[in-house]
Amino acid sequence: MSSSHVTLSYHRGTIVIKGLKSLPFATIDSKTNSLISYGINYRKITRYLEAKNIEYDDQVLDLLPLGQLPKIKLKMRDYQKEAIKSWDREKIGSIVLPTGAGKTVIGLKIIEKINSPTLIVVPTLDLIKQWTENLSKNFNIEIGNIGGGTENIQAITVSTYDSAYIKAQSIGNKFLFIVFDEVHHLPAPSYRLIAETFVAPYRLGLTATIVREDRLDADFPYLIGKTAFQITADELAKKNYLANYVIERKQTFMAKEEYQKYKENMTLYYTCLRKIGLKMNSYNSFKRLIMISSRNNLARKALVARNKAVDIALNSRSKMDEIRNILSENKKTKTIIFTQHNKLVYDISNAFLIPFITYKSSKQEREDVLCGFKEGRYNAIVTSKVLDEGIDVPDAQLGILVSGTGSSREFVQRLGRLLRPKNDNQQARLIEIISSGTSEILTSKRRQRNITLSNVT
Repeated sequence: MSSSHVTLSYHRGTIVIKGLKSLPFATIDSKTNSLISYGINYRKITRYLEAKNIEYDDQVLDLLPLGQLPKIKLKMRDYQKEAIKSWDREKIGSIVLPTGAGKTVIGLKIIEKINSPTLIVVPTLDLIKQWTENLSKNFNIEIGNIGGGTENIQAITVSTYDSAYIKAQSIGNKFLFIVFDEVHHLPAPSYRLIAETFVAPYRLGLTATIVREDRLDADFPYLIGKTAFQITADELAKKNYLANYVIERKQTFMAKEEYQKYKENMTLYYTCLRKIGLKMNSYNSFKRLIMISSRNNLARKALVARNKAVDIALNSRSKMDEIRNILSENKKTKTIIFTQHNKLVYDISNAFLIPFITYKSSKQEREDVLCGFKEGRYNAIVTSKVLDEGIDVPDAQLGILVSGTGSSREFVQRLGRLLRPKNDNQQARLIEIISSGTSEILTSKRRQRNITLSNVT
């Protein structure tokens, strides 16, 4: 079949195939009587046609012009070289490295190697800034940005996930290479459409942990390719690339009246669950409880009781006493205190006169606190989830986890904030404060299921 008979073109996130009656990865569009397929299948379609010796006219790509990128003068570690080599075999897939192990450096070297129009997708505006600064410094070209009110599309562009989702259909054929930083966000129902809409045959995911609590990480092979390379914090610590670390669990005992109220609310919670016939045995069970609580009084009653109990456990006076003891024993140690909710952030900040960072903190406030922490004006800061990813946090030696979810990904990210190599090979410590006799014990076990047990005391 001649190339004039079979054509491939791009239309709003899809590949349109004319001149064939059937093709794997494609379906018939009843309106145009042409075959159509998601943009993500561009590589599969072209490989199939070439394997079958079917000539075709490829009109899919509308690439942004990019000259020869300069060689980056960066000293690469052995595992970084190995990661790039592993990814380069198929030029798709994710690289999983602990926080502080140099994922951005790997991304820059692969962008240099591919030397093609590239879109980098990130979850936050802070990461847009960080990536843009690194790209500009190393490649000495104008870097495009999409997000935060800016829309400047260049051959190398950095975009938020939200903006890439909005723009996907119109720019999905302008890049050969797409990098998903913090790629664990990608399988979300809306964000996955970015991967499906863009035709980019070369795909790289970067993350500290690829596991998702909703098990949607099973979709990664389809969206971006299988994990190409993975190494643990333990392995890197043994080679002195990251700090050795220890996780300590400290159980506190609530006051009698606090514990009584906790037990009363948890009893009410489980009683309501039994009456409505709902078992909390999977990730989606709690989601279902929230959904039915809008129309079911018992479910709403269960939710309120559970939230009251959790609030009592997380905010017990004994936890505040334990924080006071730890801070007193570690006065000259750089410390980050992590909590689940902003209310506790403010309580800790007020009780111990510690600067805080939450999602409500202005950019100027956040930068001042982080700068003060880096310079040593502050020895301790307290935060909720805002420092988990996407922000360059100065070195800390001690972490205090006052409250958190059962997410192992969240736990690994928080631990990663402590793992940059220390002076004199000092050990990093993460102290987890748990209210004894509460659901926090199970939550702790769940979030540490991917941590080497030898590091837990």
